[in-house]
Amino acid sequence: MSAIMIDEPGPVTNLHLRQLPVPTPNPGDVRIKIEAFGLNRSELHTRLGLAGDSVSYPRVLGIEAVGVVDLDPSGTFAPGQQVMTMMGGMGRTFDGGYAQYTCVPASQVIPFSSDLPWDVLGAIPEMLQTAYGSLSIGLDLTGGQSLLVRGGTSSVGMAAAVLAKRLGATVLSTTRDPSKVQALKDLGVDHVLLDDGKVANQVRRILPDGVDGAIELVGTPTLPDTLASVRVHGTVCFTGMLSNQWTVESFYPIDYLPQGVRLTAYSGSSENLPPEVLQSFLDDAASGRATVPIDRVFGLDQIREAHTLMESGEARGKLVVLPWNH
Repeated sequence: MSAIMIDEPGPVTNLHLRQLPVPTPNPGDVRIKIEAFGLNRSELHTRLGLAGDSVSYPRVLGIEAVGVVDLDPSGTFAPGQQVMTMMGGMGRTFDGGYAQYTCVPASQVIPFSSDLPWDVLGAIPEMLQTAYGSLSIGLDLTGGQSLLVRGGTSSVGMAAAVLAKRLGATVLSTTRDPSKVQALKDLGVDHVLLDDGKVANQVRRILPDGVDGAIELVGTPTLPDTLASVRVHGTVCFTGMLSNQWTVESFYPIDYLPQGVRLTAYSGSSENLPPEVLQSFLDDAASGRATVPIDRVFGLDQIREAHTLMESGEARGKLVVLPWNH
């Protein structure tokens, strides 16, 4: 099979297209024929060597994939069943989704049924899981509340806006790039904020008491300002690190946290995306009631170009690879 392997961390030229044996499932594993996979910044972190001791090399990257069951020795899933998989060590402790086949534990396989094209399906797993988990587990957001998405033109940020609007929330999303404003408006975002590092004043001009909840996707550099955008008894969910800055130096909670504002985090896995939530979203996407934000689709032999675009931060939505198109 064709696969993308990285022997050691480094620049985009460390990603190599190679021919590898089709993997054999370990006990409890399912082998999936991959039809599409999305790119994620955690894979960029792995490629750059920022993932610490959680990754061993050489490695086939990729924390998510969609496709069909090719072999399930347990008989739990029928051959040809459409499935998604994500996280659980994919692309870190065992070979992941940047390939034509992968083997993953059956516990992280989510079945579905959809006529959507594979490039659309490939954009969904990690994006939907992270956005849904941030809104539900992180914020417990309900209809009628307000949400700030800090890092709104990331794929997770765009998915969060779509899900929040489906709930009936008022959505404020940020972007640093004026050319991306319309993309957010097209998703139904109520207020697009141009982010110069300080958006709290903009938020409070719209909602004087602050928003009910916020998803922080940029990272620690903007977290204090995001916290300042939230009302007393509101919550910030720290989900992403687009800035690649992971920690807060000299953290003193009483000085750092506004009085009465709650800070939580979300870093979920496949088990946090219920199959019925996935199927409902797919059905809504098929009917046009939900939008799947996709920027570009690549072949496996274009992985360096795709990673370069992801690293630039210029994408407007998810980057997807079709591993059989090369």
